[in-house]
Amino acid sequence: MADYLSMNRDELTAEKAALEAQYKKFQDMGLKLNMARGKPGPHQMDLAMDLLKMDDYTTDDGFDARNYGELEGLQEARELFADVFGVKPAEVFVGGNSSLQLMYNLVAIGYMFGFQDSPCPWSQVEKRKFLCPVPGYDRHFAITEEMGFDLISVPMSPDGPDMDMIEKLVAEDDTIKGIWCVPQYSNPDGYTYSDETIRRFAALKTAAPDFKIFWDEAYIVHHLTDEIIETPVLLNEAKKYGNEDRVFMFTSTSKITFPGAGVSAIACSENSMKYMCKRFSTMIISYDKMNQLRHVRFLKNKAGVLAHMAKHRRRLVPCFDAVKTAFATELTPCGNIAHWT
Repeated sequence: MADYLSMNRDELTAEKAALEAQYKKFQDMGLKLNMARGKPGPHQMDLAMDLLKMDDYTTDDGFDARNYGELEGLQEARELFADVFGVKPAEVFVGGNSSLQLMYNLVAIGYMFGFQDSPCPWSQVEKRKFLCPVPGYDRHFAITEEMGFDLISVPMSPDGPDMDMIEKLVAEDDTIKGIWCVPQYSNPDGYTYSDETIRRFAALKTAAPDFKIFWDEAYIVHHLTDEIIETPVLLNEAKKYGNEDRVFMFTSTSKITFPGAGVSAIACSENSMKYMCKRFSTMIISYDKMNQLRHVRFLKNKAGVLAHMAKHRRRLVPCFDAVKTAFATELTPCGNIAHWT
C-alpha cells in the first residue's frame, strides 16, 4: 500500500480498479450492514429484556400504574431521573419513549403560547432565531427550522460552543429565543462542554426575557472509557444567577434499554414545571406509567444505570477497537487523507 498523495495518475487509476474489485467481493458476500447512526444492535437490546418480566404494577405508595393520572410521571420514576440528572425529584417530568417529542412539544408551546416569561408567543416574533452549535444534532435543528426560526450557526470547539459569540448575540438580540446543546459527548465529535462553558451558560445575560436553553443530556451515562466525565448540572448552576426558568434539560433511556420503547425525562425549575404541565394537560392525561415503573424496577437508581451501561460498554468497545484497528492499518499508510476520533 502506498501513499496516495505521492502516486501518479496511472498508479491511482490502478489502485482505484483494485479497490473496486475488492469492494465487489464484499458486496457479493451478501452481508447486511446497517450504518444508521445511533441504532443499537440486537445484542445490546437483549441486555434489557428482563425489564419485561414484571406483573405487579402497584407503586410503593399504592398507586396502580395501569390507570390514568400522574401527568408529571410516577414518583419513583422522577426520583430515578433526578438521581441521573443530579436535581430534585420535584424538578423532573417523566414522559413517554421520546425525548425528541418532549423537545418538539416545548418549542411548540413557545411557538403557540410563549412561556410564562414571554412578552408574546414566539410565532408573533418576526425573524425569530435559534442558536445552533455546529456540528450538532440535525433533528434538533429540524424542529426549530420547521417552526420558522432562522438558525444561527455557532462554531464548536473541544470545550463547547463559542461562548464569546453566544454572549454577544443573546445580549443584543431579543429575537433569539433559545439554543440547542448536547453538552456531553456531543454529536459527532464527542466533545464535552468544559465547566467554564457550563458556568457561562448559567450566567448568560439575554435581551429576550424568555430565552431558553434546550440542554440535551442524551449521553449523560454513556461512558466508553475508564474516564467517567461528570459535568456541572446546568439547572443547579443557573439557580446561582436566578436563571433557572431558562433551562430545560432532557434525557432518555433510548440508548440504555429500548430505543423505540424507553422512557424520557425533562429537568426544569418548579416554576417552569407548573407552566409546562398546564399546557401538557390539554394534550395528554398521562404517559405510559407501566413502562416507567418497569424501568424503575429494572434500573433502580443511577448506580444501577451505570452498571447496566457497563454491560453495553463491554459489548461496544471491541466494535470500536475493530474499527480503529482497521482504520490505522488500512488508512494510515495511504498518507494524510483522513482523520478520526
